[in-house]
Amino acid sequence: MARGRFVTFEGIDGCGKTTQLRILAGTLRRRGLNVVETVEPGGTDIGQQIRRILLDPANTAIHPRTELLLYFASRAQNVKQVITPALGTGSIVLCDRFTDSTLVYQGCGRGLDPETVLQLDAIASNGLRPDVTVLIDIDLETSLARARRRNQNSDGSESRIDDESAQFHEKVRLGYLALAAQEPERFVVIDGKAGVPEVAARIEEGLRNRV
Repeated sequence: MARGRFVTFEGIDGCGKTTQLRILAGTLRRRGLNVVETVEPGGTDIGQQIRRILLDPANTAIHPRTELLLYFASRAQNVKQVITPALGTGSIVLCDRFTDSTLVYQGCGRGLDPETVLQLDAIASNGLRPDVTVLIDIDLETSLARARRRNQNSDGSESRIDDESAQFHEKVRLGYLALAAQEPERFVVIDGKAGVPEVAARIEEGLRNRV
């Protein structure tokens, strides 16, 4: 059986990637395709426990290196338990964040050495790279407003990264755009400021010949 396709969704917090991933999953399933959805950090029971530690706003004392290792611990479990087996059955795997997030949040945002990130990625992801990455790009003001609104409508238990400074989030956004410029054959960059249906249509068009 042919290997499936691995599609990741990336972008700064509040860009709408989670909503768009779910829309695309529904579209592909209606066309008779096998789709597996997963998320980073998370995706497995162990990953969800790590996610609670990473995103809890009370955990302000987490050192950047500790944070980095926890993200990769979640990813290693997700790759082994969910992503690789699904790809082996020919499924399309849609993942909400992957190593690009680590490169820009812990690399650009926290100032950690990107080579260290890539070395850990080689261990945790076992060489797995996305076939296609959808980067939903929006301006910082819109991003932060959406993220804050989302946290106000929830219990606020996953707001630690959202609570970082505007300067931090701008570094992350610029890091994403730099990655997309380095690998235009992998990235599909979508303007995320439009309405949800319009963004979904742009993503579908961008992936038409890739998935």
